Amino acid sequence: MYSGSVDGESHETAQRKIPPASSMLWVRNLRRYIGSGAGLGSEALMELETKRILLDIFKEKQQRSAEAATVPSFYKKKPEEGSISHRVQRLAKYRFLKKQSDILLNADDLDAMWVCLRENCVIDDATGAEKMNYEDFCHIASVCTEQIGPKCRRFFSPSNFMKFEKDESGRIAILPFYLYVMRTVSLTQARIDMSELDEDSDGFLQPHEMEAYIRGLIPNLAQLCDMPAQFVQMYCRIAAHKFFFFCDPQRRGKACIKKVLLSNCLQELMELHQESEEEVTDTEQAENWFSLTSAQRICDMFLALDKDMNGTLSKQELREYADGTLTEIFIERVFDEHVRRGKSGGGNAREMDFESFLDFVLALENKDTPEGLTYLFRCLDLQGRGYLTTADIHSLFRDVHQKWIEGGNYELCIEDVRDEIWDMVKPTDPLRMALSDLLSCKQGGTVASMLIDVRGFWAHDNRENLLQEEEGPEDE
Repeated sequence: MYSGSVDGESHETAQRKIPPASSMLWVRNLRRYIGSGAGLGSEALMELETKRILLDIFKEKQQRSAEAATVPSFYKKKPEEGSISHRVQRLAKYRFLKKQSDILLNADDLDAMWVCLRENCVIDDATGAEKMNYEDFCHIASVCTEQIGPKCRRFFSPSNFMKFEKDESGRIAILPFYLYVMRTVSLTQARIDMSELDEDSDGFLQPHEMEAYIRGLIPNLAQLCDMPAQFVQMYCRIAAHKFFFFCDPQRRGKACIKKVLLSNCLQELMELHQESEEEVTDTEQAENWFSLTSAQRICDMFLALDKDMNGTLSKQELREYADGTLTEIFIERVFDEHVRRGKSGGGNAREMDFESFLDFVLALENKDTPEGLTYLFRCLDLQGRGYLTTADIHSLFRDVHQKWIEGGNYELCIEDVRDEIWDMVKPTDPLRMALSDLLSCKQGGTVASMLIDVRGFWAHDNRENLLQEEEGPEDE
């Protein structure tokens, strides 16, 4: 009893002598040091940030549940540069793209597949074409899998066999199938390369990212591999601009990767893969926007127009484009609709920079495309109403008529040309001609040329003679 009371008393005395943890200076300092994160290692910091992220996600889900009746959020803030989330995202993207690249067929694999196809196909007695039926198709799939590996197996699915045209015996030609495999591999590789350059992983490429992609292709393109080093940057700028003209119609400054892959621009660029420049005619080089000849032509054209050498074009300088055949009203409308005013303000400060000049050239050289015709229609729409009237057609063609007469041509009636244009388009509303009417009539590019360029009207007026000249050599 006595000893027990002593022990209890001494225990209570000890508790009174030990101060609470919060009152001890070293404990407070340690807690403050750990709370700031300075005393933790990288693993502990990662653990704390992981807990914080999970807690934020939990709170966000709770908030969404509480606000279930409201409109859901459509925007998610991107992780900050250098944060754990950002690094995890980049690592996941890198591993995914590497995995996709590893299962892709390389050049040697494609060559081996072509050899397998030719060695195991049958020759059509009637046409001499190399073909295979579904049994041959399955056999070739087994051979390719043994020689190349399982990564080629996905091309030999029943659904792929059914995609190709079959003869009366149920056979398909091996060449279209092989070209399909090559194009699939090429587009997949292009998507991987573009995704690697997509810094924020949003599925869109900004101009500098698109230029970087083109710069990486140059050494592998037969017609561009010998490009002078000092011209590479300018070439990439010109080449990338066509992608944005056709794949970024809203001019947001970014092009969707999927749209780029499916565009004719990428196919046109890849044509430079096939042959050396010496084997391509001058006409083919001029028609391909991505050829070195075309890029140099654009630069020379801009420098020739820039008389004062200030890096921009005034209205007076742009009037000399195409030997001065464009009308005055069209040049004015181009500056009104597609050229931004300079920083200093005022009418004299508005001049066309190189990017706007590229848009201008692309629109005039692609008048039959929806993108080119949309650019030109904004200039033709004098009142900004979204449609043209007969009065607008009369006003636009009046300048063409003046240049036509100054060129020593025969007299013509503006009203007759106006009626002819209306008959060519056949607008849905007989009193209004909309952009949709120009697109649906399939002659929108011709109509635009007739209204802005005296040379375009001359080509339309002499279309029968020009057609006979083109057909003459073939008949001979």
